[in-house]
Amino acid sequence: MLTDLAITPPPHGLEARIRRAIDLKTKPPGSLGRIEALALRLGLALGSEAPAADPAVLLLFAGDHGLVAEGVSAWPQAVTAQMVANFLAGGAAANAFARAAGAELRLFDAGVAGPLAPAPGLRQAGIRAGTRNAAREDALTAAEVTAALRFGADAALAAAADGAQVIALGEMGIGNSSAAALLGAAVSGIALDRLVGPGAGLGAGGLDAKRAALLRAAARRPGRLAPEAALAAFGGLEIAAMAGAVIGAASAGRAVVVDGFITTAAALAALAARPEARPFCIFAHRSAEPGHDLLLAHLGERPLLDLELRLGEGTGALLALPLIRAAAAMLREMASFADAGVSEGARDADVPAEGARDAAASAEGAPGGSPAPQPDPTEQP
Repeated sequence: MLTDLAITPPPHGLEARIRRAIDLKTKPPGSLGRIEALALRLGLALGSEAPAADPAVLLLFAGDHGLVAEGVSAWPQAVTAQMVANFLAGGAAANAFARAAGAELRLFDAGVAGPLAPAPGLRQAGIRAGTRNAAREDALTAAEVTAALRFGADAALAAAADGAQVIALGEMGIGNSSAAALLGAAVSGIALDRLVGPGAGLGAGGLDAKRAALLRAAARRPGRLAPEAALAAFGGLEIAAMAGAVIGAASAGRAVVVDGFITTAAALAALAARPEARPFCIFAHRSAEPGHDLLLAHLGERPLLDLELRLGEGTGALLALPLIRAAAAMLREMASFADAGVSEGARDADVPAEGARDAAASAEGAPGGSPAPQPDPTEQP
């Protein structure tokens, strides 16, 4: 997947230097808990012992899904285009949160079905107007997947070239929780029915109909699939674009903030193909969509926040930005014991503090304080 984009690992010895810098700050070891592990991940992602978390940019990708024809959403497909207009007018939650967080919002039409006239501030992929119905045929061709991946990677590379240090991802697309569930099951092996949730507000009857439609779609392409094959089978264009953006941000040496269920499904596909991008990813929050917790567990990730969000749009990623900035500020601005002339307390080398345990876990394959991934008994062979 986007193999022409090389991803350079953090410099040799940087992790040890950052850990030592954190331990020597004027505080008991581990007393800032998971912020210490976040600071380690951020420093490794940005390749610096004194990272800057600004500028921060939200890349928001919109796309539609032919699968909506199967009755998988409580909302009509026209809402996607209407919400794009709302983003352009500055009236959506993502706009309000981006302003509050001091982040730039960049809007991308990855494949909206409704008519969208060119507008200032809207970047359009021009690949196709929505995906095909994945219950009847593959949602995308291999060439369309490649184009969407490149579109997202180019968006991230452009943001990095403009100076962004932290690149947050968000999405909008009626029906995309269905595509994310199908993609997540195909790539991870988690049983599909465990990943199906209410999305944007389905009741019990609607959820049963959604689950039945997705099981029909999955039966068309059964079993585990390679990431690009899964994207082609189930879409969508905005999800493939976000997967490309993960790889593009990592190749540019930038931190990428993963939002909720749909964005995590995109990251799952990207990381399955390009695991070397993992150290650059920060998982913002655990959403109320039940499948999100399963995908996070499969990845071995512990997100920063749990606020029962289920909107998407990158809202959770934007809410995580103050924590990311605080972690960067700790590394850049907090004095060491020697700098401040403060005496160090005795250290118990046999009982690591919480932050030290988190940092150790990060060195074992799951940066950011997450436990290293373990086999998931819910996975299917």
